[in-house]
Amino acid sequence: MTVLVFWGLILAFCISFALLKWSDIKYRRKGLPRGTMGWPLFGETLDFLKYGPDFMKKQSAKYGSVFKSHILGCPTVISMDQELNRYILMNEGKGLVPGYPQSMLDVVGKTNIAAVHGSAHKFIRGSLLSLVGTAAIKDQLFPDIDKFIRILTNNWDGKTIDIQEKAIEMAFYVAFRQIISAECDLIYEAFKREFDKVATAALSLPINIPGTSYYQGLQARKNIHKILRQIMEERKASRKTHNDMFAELIGNENSRYRLTEEQMFDQIFTILYSGYETVSITTMMAVKYLHDHPKALQELREEHLAIRERKKPDEPIDWNDYKSMSFTRAVILETSRLATIVNGLLRKTTQDVELNGFLIPKGWRIYVFTRELNYDPVLYPEPYTFNPWRWLDKSLESHSYCFLFGAGSRLCPGKELGMVKVATFLHYFVTKYRFGSVFKTHILGCPTVISLNQELNRYFLMNEGKGLVPGYPKSMLDVMGKTNIAAVHGSAHKFIRGSLLTLIGPEAIRDQLHEKFYQQLGWQNH
Repeated sequence: MTVLVFWGLILAFCISFALLKWSDIKYRRKGLPRGTMGWPLFGETLDFLKYGPDFMKKQSAKYGSVFKSHILGCPTVISMDQELNRYILMNEGKGLVPGYPQSMLDVVGKTNIAAVHGSAHKFIRGSLLSLVGTAAIKDQLFPDIDKFIRILTNNWDGKTIDIQEKAIEMAFYVAFRQIISAECDLIYEAFKREFDKVATAALSLPINIPGTSYYQGLQARKNIHKILRQIMEERKASRKTHNDMFAELIGNENSRYRLTEEQMFDQIFTILYSGYETVSITTMMAVKYLHDHPKALQELREEHLAIRERKKPDEPIDWNDYKSMSFTRAVILETSRLATIVNGLLRKTTQDVELNGFLIPKGWRIYVFTRELNYDPVLYPEPYTFNPWRWLDKSLESHSYCFLFGAGSRLCPGKELGMVKVATFLHYFVTKYRFGSVFKTHILGCPTVISLNQELNRYFLMNEGKGLVPGYPKSMLDVMGKTNIAAVHGSAHKFIRGSLLTLIGPEAIRDQLHEKFYQQLGWQNH
């Protein structure tokens, strides 16, 4: 038995070695950069998705700033050379087009703005800007953004909230309400459940077998299409007026941006997918950085309190208020830089392309890894320090190596909309609440949140009754009594406290206890 196990291990090792070598030999081409291709079909996708930047650093340390790999189902050249990256991003069309993975094209849509190029990109970009561009924000979107975020942040007083969970909820809910308003409450839960599968499948191996993320994403896309098609047919039949993005898309039949049904649905997928993760992570990380840097939080709060002083108590903010939030914009930009929401961009070669002396074959992907540029000490002194004040220099945002929101004709069309959402959230968050970090645990038989933040602790102690009551463990209540003063609250606490003060309060000490103390100590009270 031991011998069989030994030879089995030897055989498994030989097969693994042969598969790895076969994959490297298959993609061996003259002129390609060095690197490894991993396993057949899977390549190095698992390491790429699991370790991300650490995988990049390890490979670049071995093979240099430009190396080959096989990720997301495609042979890929990865570039960490910033000069080369800028050239690639600024020279679309010279044998280079968007190269996002097949899984993303299949579930997000083949006509989404990240997938198309040339005249098709110009057309889709124009259509998208008519929905989410600056003019649309000022004239249509801002009032709804303000209203929805006020609703979402309205009842957090005295509560412990998971900021990650709330940021995700805010990002998706606000975007969805602006796309489909009237039917939102009826379909929201079902739609989001399906869309979460799409988001997971977008960066997965395109293996169409039941149970895989890719398969589930394709099925979810079909289900979402059914939902959207039904709404579209009902709206056309009813002829009611709707004021949302879907109505704009349906009503564009006679405009310059007349879209097919497939293109309309892809626009909806694009708006939700592109803003879902970026807005939620930026919001969450901005709150974290502000919590960790009280000076920045104080300056941000003062900026927003100044806006509130110009307004009535419940008056919403508007575009002009947003444009006055210079420090808030700096906080959002610094958060985007330091948290690095987007690590890189993908391109595909339409012909053999020579780059930095390497010859990249037709059909290969190029992963432009821009993350490290965000920590370049030449561009950003003390790059690992949260310093929003650096962005008050307006020239930094327009710097030729600032790729936070893409570059060239690929600059994110939803950039301003995303910033408006984060800024509006921060406005209500810092003007309505004081906040601090807590962590969850389980002690003395109860799930417990522990706060180390002194400002938050003072709030808890001074605001009994606002959803907060004494919470001592059951063991103490059972042995010390359920009516002991530490356990009761409200009128019961007032009654028990009064009773206790008659026994040990100042008057009892003066009239009764003081003399007894002296007698027990054997002293004379003079």
